Amino acid sequence: MDASQADAYLRRIGAERPERPDAAALRELHVRHLVAVPFENLSIHLGEGVCLDPKALFDKIVTARRGGFCYEVNGAFGALLTALGYDVTLHAARSINGRRLGIPFDHMALHVRTCDDVTLLADVGFGRHAHHPLDLTPDVDQTDPGGVFRFTPAPYGDLDLHHDGEPVFRLELRPRELADFEAGSWYQQTSPHSHFAQSLVCSRLTEDGGRLTLSGRTLITTAPDGIRREEALEGDAAVLAAYRDRFGLVLEQVPEVE
Repeated sequence: MDASQADAYLRRIGAERPERPDAAALRELHVRHLVAVPFENLSIHLGEGVCLDPKALFDKIVTARRGGFCYEVNGAFGALLTALGYDVTLHAARSINGRRLGIPFDHMALHVRTCDDVTLLADVGFGRHAHHPLDLTPDVDQTDPGGVFRFTPAPYGDLDLHHDGEPVFRLELRPRELADFEAGSWYQQTSPHSHFAQSLVCSRLTEDGGRLTLSGRTLITTAPDGIRREEALEGDAAVLAAYRDRFGLVLEQVPEVE
C-alpha cells in the first residue's frame, strides 16, 4: 500500500495520519475502523465472491466503501498499519464453541509491534469484540469497553482468548501469509456448516460504544449499557435504506440467504 492509498484509507475511517506508529495511535485507528467499516458477509449472498488479493481488499473496503469479514477487514487493516510504519504479522485462530474448535484458519488477527516496543493483538474482524487492541500477556484480565478479556496458555504454545469468562478463539503464534487463509475463506463462503454461508451479518460499533446490527431484515440497536432494541424492516426499500444510512453500504439489491 503506497502513501496515497494509505491516505485514502485514513479518510475512509475518519482518522488522521499518526505522527508515529505508537500504541496510542493504534488504539485510535482500531476504534475508528470498528465504527466506520462494518463487519459483514454480504458478498457471499450477493454473488460477488470474496477475493483476498491486497488490491481487491483495498478496492472493496476503501474505494467501494464496503466492509467484510475477518480475512478482508483484518487483511486490509494490516496493510494500512504496515504502510504507517507498524510491524505487522498475520496470525490464524480457531473459534471456540463450547469445547469444540473451529476449522484451521477459521479466523485472522493481527500481531502488531509499535515503535514504543509494545506488542498487541489488533482485531477489527470479530464482530462484538474488544474495542481496543489487546495485550498478549497471558493470565491478565484486560478491561475494555467491550468487556473483560484474558489470554490463557493453550496446547502447543497457542493462546486461548476469553471474553467475559467465555473462551472465544484459540490463537496460533506462528506468522502467516494472506494466501494461507484462502482455504478458510472458501469454507466460510461455501460450507453448509459455515455460519457465514447460512446467515446474513452486518454489524458495526457506534460512536458512543454501542452496536448496530442488521440481521436479515431486523435492525438491532444495542446501547452501551447493553439495552437492546429491535426493529423489523418492511420491504426491500427499507432494508436498502438501512444498509445505506446506518452502515454506509450502497447496495443495488437486498442480499438474501438461498
